[in-house]
Amino acid sequence: MTTAIIIAGGCGHRMGLDIPKQFVNVYDKPVILYTLEGFQHHPMIDEINVVCIDGWHDVLRAYARQFGITKLRNVVAGGSTSQESIRNGVYALEGHCGEEDTVVIHDGIRPLVDSTVLTDVILKCREYGNAVTSMPYNEQIFVISREDESTTTEYIPRETLRRVATPQAYHFGKLLSSYRRAYAEGIGIHASAYTNTMMVELGERLHFAAGSDKNIKLTTKDDLELFKAYIRAEQE
Repeated sequence: MTTAIIIAGGCGHRMGLDIPKQFVNVYDKPVILYTLEGFQHHPMIDEINVVCIDGWHDVLRAYARQFGITKLRNVVAGGSTSQESIRNGVYALEGHCGEEDTVVIHDGIRPLVDSTVLTDVILKCREYGNAVTSMPYNEQIFVISREDESTTTEYIPRETLRRVATPQAYHFGKLLSSYRRAYAEGIGIHASAYTNTMMVELGERLHFAAGSDKNIKLTTKDDLELFKAYIRAEQE
């Protein structure tokens, strides 16, 4: 079985909105529904679980019924951080998923996930036990000087770097045991941590899967306008 955990626990403060950004309407459809439709229509996804901000669970279920998201299995309460929200989603699968089942984790505010990217993440995970969406880094990266933060004397060769995002996938057994260990030992659970960074801090080797520049994360109002432009282009 392949199950998805969609993280929709954010409140949208950085976008300056009155409602969570995943529920902002774009052409008469909430952002989160664009994300869910990508998983609903993918033949390798068996079910969808959403980790949702408190107070919006019933709204999400109503939208799922309205837009035909029949694969929605469960809506889980979010946490105070992204990492806590993912943990809640993983723990909610205990007793439901088998050790070798594939769990795909994806940000609800990445509504343009490509079906080929999702396929590659799933296939790589089935082969290696995990897979993370990745892209080459095309800009030059310089390291801030310790003596003077306005200067630099060191750079990181960009060919040694990869940009990693979601979707990412893991065998459920390893995912569950890793979160238990991380929270028991305080490893990889700081505010900006995610599943991939936690896994590396726990000593796991991650495997790269295909990515896409179109797979943008809606963090700012500029990101939202870019998303609207993509949708307009597709409609035209």
